[in-house]
Amino acid sequence: MNQSIDISEWINRQKISGLQILVICLCGACALVEGFDAQNIGYVAPAVIREWGLPPHSFTPAFMSGLIGLLIGCLAVAPLADRLGRKKVIVGSIAAFAVFSFLSAAATTLESLSILRFLTGIGIGGGMANAIALTFEFFPKRKRSAMTVIMFTGFPLGASLGGFLSAYLISRFGWQAVFICGGILPAVLAVLLAIWLPESIRHLVVRGGRTQQLAAILERINPRAALTADTRFFVAEERRDGLAVGHLFRQGRALGTALIWTIFFMSLLDIYLIASWLPTLLHDAGLSLPVSVVITAMTQLSGVFACLVAAPQLDRRGPLSVLLPAYLLAALGIAALGSVGTAVGWLMLAACAAGGGIVGGQVTANAYAAAFYPTYIRATGVGWALGIGRVGAVVGPGVGGIMLALHWSRSSIFIASAVPALIAVLAVLALMRLERRKLAPLPRAEFV
Repeated sequence: MNQSIDISEWINRQKISGLQILVICLCGACALVEGFDAQNIGYVAPAVIREWGLPPHSFTPAFMSGLIGLLIGCLAVAPLADRLGRKKVIVGSIAAFAVFSFLSAAATTLESLSILRFLTGIGIGGGMANAIALTFEFFPKRKRSAMTVIMFTGFPLGASLGGFLSAYLISRFGWQAVFICGGILPAVLAVLLAIWLPESIRHLVVRGGRTQQLAAILERINPRAALTADTRFFVAEERRDGLAVGHLFRQGRALGTALIWTIFFMSLLDIYLIASWLPTLLHDAGLSLPVSVVITAMTQLSGVFACLVAAPQLDRRGPLSVLLPAYLLAALGIAALGSVGTAVGWLMLAACAAGGGIVGGQVTANAYAAAFYPTYIRATGVGWALGIGRVGAVVGPGVGGIMLALHWSRSSIFIASAVPALIAVLAVLALMRLERRKLAPLPRAEFV
């Protein structure tokens, strides 16, 4: 007699295994090196600007090119995983941005640096969405959102530690050492991923024809699993053919998708505006470069702590209960960055509030998006949400550059920068109302 196993229910019944811990550690390592490589351009910018004799606003193309690459990676590369598999896209993406980050150290002009940052960004964007999707798909419902958030704290942690590391490397070896380090670390990780990272269980089921590979992974989760050669695996969710992006707007998902995109756009606009220009603005205000970089790094580090504090609540109360206070705190903290003068203690406090809110909110939004979409479009859904967010990430440094070119004061720049966080608050409130009216499938429901 053939045995049939619903993969979602099977995973929900299991204890957390060593394999699942390995998955979250490897995906967390991916997020960490992605965070380091995505943010290090902001840390090296003051040193490069000084060495090359550039006016600060002229460095905007170097900021924006990497973010445009991230946008293309999220929209075009990440969705390939819904067909090719999560592992292949993650490993290929990590290897690609390792190479281009390493080559960035040899750049001698703004144009060459911008091109290399663009290519680096494509690799980062391709791997980011699939690290989120893979982690989400490996864990039981009772731990799924929390584990996804904990995994992705690697991104702000990498960005934060990258700030401290960059301050050390730049002062002793020059800005080129930051890019060299940003190439070596993911190169080593790509090899480890190729050896140890398993493919997504749910993806293997949805794509079909991988029964033996699937059974081997399940037996690593539970060695006592009674699996036979004729065991049939399935996922209790509907699968649709056709263009995957179109499914993001079908079956009641249209309004929810639009609101998720709004949150991602506004959130990442603020994150990258701050990461790109805060070191330069603080340095121009009279603070030393190491202090300016460390204060900026604190925005990311505080986001890590905010995520770890909020993670236990996500699967009990839902991500929206965390997103609302997070973005309110972000708006206050961002506005304060321009209003507290140059006292380092107050700047640190404002940076922690801004980062805890905006970075913590973005990581939580990642888990929300992963829960919102079913397996067959999860990488596409998360990838496009991140991709739309990357449009905001491109706009952020560009808007910052315009405000600098117009000689806006630091206070005016950061008060204006608080507005996107407030718009994110309104989008979260709209999602809460949508959830109450049950007009669309939302993460509190069981989709997979």
